[in-house]
Amino acid sequence: MAGLYSSKPTVSSSPSSSTSSSSYSRLFLLVTLLPLSLACFAFVLQWRGGLDDPVTHWSIDHHEFPGMVTTQEKRSLRRSVSDSGCVDLLGQSRAPSFPYFRDWKFDYDSDLKPRICITTSTSAGLEQTLPWIYFHKVIGVSTFYLFVEGKAASPNVSRVLETIPGVKVIHRTKELEEKQAKSRIWNETWLSSFFYKPCNYELFVKQSLNMEMAITMAQDAGMEWIIHLDTDELIHPSGTHEYSLRKLLGNISADVDIVIFPNYESSVERDDIREPFSEVSMFKKNYDHLLRDVYFGNYKDATRGNPNYFLTYGNGKAAARVQDHLRPNGAHRWHNYRKSPNEVKLEEAAVLHYTYPRFSDLTSRRDRCGCKPTKVDVKRCFMLEFDRAAFIIASTASSEEMLQWYREHVVWTDEKLKLKLLRKGILTRIYAPMVIIQELREAGVFRSVVIAAHMSLSKNSSTADSTSGITRESSEATGRRRVLEFHLDFDGKSQASAVPPQSPPGLEATQMEQ
Repeated sequence: MAGLYSSKPTVSSSPSSSTSSSSYSRLFLLVTLLPLSLACFAFVLQWRGGLDDPVTHWSIDHHEFPGMVTTQEKRSLRRSVSDSGCVDLLGQSRAPSFPYFRDWKFDYDSDLKPRICITTSTSAGLEQTLPWIYFHKVIGVSTFYLFVEGKAASPNVSRVLETIPGVKVIHRTKELEEKQAKSRIWNETWLSSFFYKPCNYELFVKQSLNMEMAITMAQDAGMEWIIHLDTDELIHPSGTHEYSLRKLLGNISADVDIVIFPNYESSVERDDIREPFSEVSMFKKNYDHLLRDVYFGNYKDATRGNPNYFLTYGNGKAAARVQDHLRPNGAHRWHNYRKSPNEVKLEEAAVLHYTYPRFSDLTSRRDRCGCKPTKVDVKRCFMLEFDRAAFIIASTASSEEMLQWYREHVVWTDEKLKLKLLRKGILTRIYAPMVIIQELREAGVFRSVVIAAHMSLSKNSSTADSTSGITRESSEATGRRRVLEFHLDFDGKSQASAVPPQSPPGLEATQMEQ
């Protein structure tokens, strides 16, 4: 009996143990299979039967991003390269590493509507100019009018630029200066307050004369929009789902003559920046893109002891619809001899201005100006307070003192202040230009341009020199002739004074309103 009773617990526990083990097994099986089933289901939902990038289906009008090609075109391109037995320059594959990239030429001049051109006056080298050109090609610009001098006009630089499709290089020759000296601008009053002054004033006049010629060249080429930019500025076409300047301007109403892009200013976080377009991601927003209370409520923190909210200008840049009687109105605006242009200001898109992003910019600006480093003389040479202060420091301080000044006034090192202003919306992070330019560099675009230019020159150096010289002179002559042949009657509205670089509103603006 004792043995019988002692065996009952053992017999009765066996079914319970078996049931518990079975439940655990089922639970384990469910936990294992459920994620696998969901993953397979998600894969089936995403599968489209091909490898097309879904980005290609974003556009409503079925136009691809500049530089994008269809799957069939990609296969045709690969087949043609394979059949020819040619190896791409530097061993780079022609298969795009990102959807904007077709090949290093970006020769899609006839594909894009509206047709957009950019004009600039520059002395920058290839390390700055090539990323600047190709970034804007990516977002939809087809033509560039480069008025070059200094380093940009040197043979090793200008010959490379001249090989890029859509790039027109205009050298500042003696003949060009003589022709521009006869421009109608000198007989008008809207730019007269900038005449016969050194440094920034001289540059401002030169830019206006070059813009006048660029208008004529744009009309001859059938351009629809023209923009004046410096080579330390990038268009940021925010507000379009394609990140496309073409799409942005294509959506502008037909009755609008001028589109204003407020500028954002770079806020560098290190003193050893070498490639600003690839290394700078933090920018200070323009007053036009901020709430008034946010702007003035954080004004002192944002200026950090500098003369103004921005180090340099704050009145943006503009795109103009190419039309009859168009004229420049200084480097920042356009005007018309026959009417008051209809302007709109963009609420999201901006011009990214990379302001003093490298420590060496202090001395390079100093070396381009022969003014005396005194508070009186710098007013004769520079329009903005920070440029004046930077010139005096660069002309009088030691290297160590310059670096310390640069860190205090330009570099953002206070992490708490950065976080505060980022949260307030004063500062913002913008990565798109950085990513695009890095991808272009990794794809070998810039190296390919340089090597292709040198290969071409080594084969036909004498022929290339003479041909480019003739083409350049011919295009300049045509442009100058068209500019000088304008003799129009104009009213007082067309004589509106040129718009200089202007600082953003200061705290005195609130005091004046009270």
